Amino acid sequence: MSQIHLLPDHLINQIAAGEVIERPANALKEIIENSLDADASYIDIQLEAGGIKRLTVTDNGQGINETDVPLALQRHATSKISTLDDLEKVVSMGFRGEGLASIASVSRLTLTSRTAIAAHATQIFAEDGKLSPVKPAAHAPGTTVDVVELFFNTPARRQFLKSPSTEFAHCRTIVERLALAHPNVAFELQHNSKNIFTLPAQSLSERCTAIMGVDFTAASLNVDETINGMRLNGLIGKPTFAQGKTSQQYIFVNQRFVRDKIILHAVKQAYNDVLHQALTPAFVLFLTLSPTDVDANVHPTKTEVRFRQSQAVHQLVFHALNKCLAATNATQTESISQPAVVLADIMHKQPPSVQQLFPAQENAAGSKQSPAPYHRSHTPIQRNLSLKESQAAMNTYAELYRSETVSMADNVATADAEVIDNELNDLEQARGITATQTPVQLPVNETNVPPLGYAIAQLLDIYILAQAEEALILVDMHASAERVNYEKMKQQRHANGKVSSQTLLIPVRFTASHEEIASASEYATTLQNYGLNISVENDQQLVVHTVPAMLVKSDIQQLVQQVLADLMTIGSSDVIRESENRILSTLACHGSVRAERKLTLPEMNALLRDMEQTERANQCNHGRPTWVKLRLQDLDALFLRGQ
Repeated sequence: MSQIHLLPDHLINQIAAGEVIERPANALKEIIENSLDADASYIDIQLEAGGIKRLTVTDNGQGINETDVPLALQRHATSKISTLDDLEKVVSMGFRGEGLASIASVSRLTLTSRTAIAAHATQIFAEDGKLSPVKPAAHAPGTTVDVVELFFNTPARRQFLKSPSTEFAHCRTIVERLALAHPNVAFELQHNSKNIFTLPAQSLSERCTAIMGVDFTAASLNVDETINGMRLNGLIGKPTFAQGKTSQQYIFVNQRFVRDKIILHAVKQAYNDVLHQALTPAFVLFLTLSPTDVDANVHPTKTEVRFRQSQAVHQLVFHALNKCLAATNATQTESISQPAVVLADIMHKQPPSVQQLFPAQENAAGSKQSPAPYHRSHTPIQRNLSLKESQAAMNTYAELYRSETVSMADNVATADAEVIDNELNDLEQARGITATQTPVQLPVNETNVPPLGYAIAQLLDIYILAQAEEALILVDMHASAERVNYEKMKQQRHANGKVSSQTLLIPVRFTASHEEIASASEYATTLQNYGLNISVENDQQLVVHTVPAMLVKSDIQQLVQQVLADLMTIGSSDVIRESENRILSTLACHGSVRAERKLTLPEMNALLRDMEQTERANQCNHGRPTWVKLRLQDLDALFLRGQ
């Protein structure tokens, strides 16, 4: 007796539904993608009980011909592809021909559609996968898919669904992703007859504001880079905007939302130098490349892709973001885009603790550690400015910001200044102090005030106060000097483009996996460029003969394994550079000006000018902002002026 038999089509559809339709959000995604493929410019979504009870999508797309309506609910019936060559070049959101058939097999589905040239619409009903005869219906050009009681005939599957509110949250996430990918399409979402949002056709920036919030767009940087026919564009959040969650990370490949390790790895590396490891950046990135260079036919949900040239994709993403983040200095962008919001938060609630800003991390040994909070090294010595120094500071301020209307009173001002100077000298001599410091001379005819302005004082020997045009600049002098020194050291370190290596007196041997041994052989030349000379011994062990000179005291086995892991995944590795940069960062931290050190005005201004010429100077090596601008309107709001 034969033990092998063909499964009935109904059971096949339910098996497929288990792969494609896990919850209402998956069904919603499949239907909306069909609307987008039909060139719809308006999509209306109505949900009941999180999509469990009812899910309706109406669009104004091309519609379906009367003869094709029954085929739309048949398995593996599609208008998107016809041959294998079409599959390799597919650009549509859907192409498998499984979505509607899978939904129809586990629900009560009604499909109503009409083309622009048809006299009336055509409607078909499916229950438990069984199709009714088609019949005419009233409908505007476009399509409506009405799904009722999802999983009514598969109670085991329905038991795995969460509460309606949770299922709706997943549905809303799907709609927001598709709306971000298609800002030229209008979306309307309703839940339980309540309007959730209405999005008109708009620009990408406006769509990002509507979905991700005005805080993100205000603190975002534009990315647009094209290399070898591949284009990366979108918005990335400034390092100072980063938060400890990944809900605001969107990657779209040819307008399809994906989760891709290669792109995420490149993003992480680009932010590595400007962001604390406990925080994650926010971004909306669009990668556009030839359909032949990406395979979307990896998983039924189509959220995973494979790149033909993964290393080229990684280099494009890293190069574009690194270039954009390198421009985060005072001449290009502001450190914190909305300081007034930060001040308002501080005034109404306690500021976050170090543990909240930088959650505890686990080290290699498994123990938790967190950045140490700032403590004063000693009690500050009270020091008042002498009268001579105070007058010098005031004279400098007056020279820098005097208006042209004061020129008529120059003679009077000069006479008054001479009288004041004589009185100051008399007072200084009476106190037994000799004025040895020459007043700071700054450019008088400066027409364009630098972005960070000119220093006017040092606050508590920690912060620099500077005045720019209609704004007060607050600068963390240690964090700023740390970034400036770090970038200088990096430039000096990597000026020759090579990594200097050192031969180990006793080579390091360790047992490696088959994949690691294969990668060590395949990427031998690349490893030598990284300063690593590795040989294979007995097809079981790797022997490390040379390592980068700066990393001699590091865990060499772990270092090599991390490099090989990157090479196996993306074909390149930045582990060596990151490890060296961590050492340089530590050196820069210990070698920079410390809190409690008193700086002269020339020293403060020199630091401000260095910050303006240094890449990534808006944040320190740990991702903290280095300076903040308080505009005149921010200060007026603090003192309730004009209210």
